[in-house]
Amino acid sequence: MSNVPSITLNNGVEMPQLGFGVWQVPDDEAAATVRTAIDSGYRSIDTAAIYDNETGTGRAVADSGVPRDELFVTTKLWNENQGYDSTLRAFDESLAKLGLDHVDLYLIHWPAPAQDKYVDTYKAFEKIHADGRARAIGVSNFHPEHLERLIGETSIVPAVNQIELHPQLQQETSRAFHAKHSIATEAWSPLGSGKGLLEVPTVVAVARKHGKSPAQVVLRWHLQIGNVVIPKSVTPSRIKENIDVFDFELDSDDLAAFAALDEGKRLGFDPANFG
Repeated sequence: MSNVPSITLNNGVEMPQLGFGVWQVPDDEAAATVRTAIDSGYRSIDTAAIYDNETGTGRAVADSGVPRDELFVTTKLWNENQGYDSTLRAFDESLAKLGLDHVDLYLIHWPAPAQDKYVDTYKAFEKIHADGRARAIGVSNFHPEHLERLIGETSIVPAVNQIELHPQLQQETSRAFHAKHSIATEAWSPLGSGKGLLEVPTVVAVARKHGKSPAQVVLRWHLQIGNVVIPKSVTPSRIKENIDVFDFELDSDDLAAFAALDEGKRLGFDPANFG
């Protein structure tokens, strides 16, 4: 059984607030890694076409023994497949690799504004949703201006925007925009990159105070400010550690200390000029 709470998306679909990401997990390792996550209590799995591990991820879902309706599977459309017809073809390919008849969430991976195709792409997403093959649709790495245009030119407000978000890049402007439009904020790279964030003295001190690891207190921070979060690991002990964050709470002093860590420090690409 999983003890992860769910949030309700803007179309009524329930999504676990903490899930498991499989970025950089090779396909031949994905089945075992995702199976470990499911066995540890994760019920939300986040993959993408560009990760090239949808096949292994789908195998883990099939072999897990957990009923399909208790699992929440997300995948994403890659930039080169943007456009109405190409999106529909790419989605068929993703479903086939996953071995599923539907996904729970389908995301445009990047706005790729130079291509200027994300509106047509999203209209294909709306058809996929209407056909019952994606229970919810959304985006990833969209700035507020991209979202404004999408909302203005399509009929379904994205359920989720998955963005780079961690204590050193807190994305307050995007989070405020999402809240205004009932879009869930989902954090990728929630623990930063490498050991850097997890060795920051503030994070180490808060972890020591609660008898938890630095990663656990960072994940707890995400949950308490309302983010959906998808930590990734291939290490079984860390996979288990990352979901063990529901037996303590950060207090107001801890949250204030974390708020002071924001540097606007982006580790990944800027969506304004990528793709």
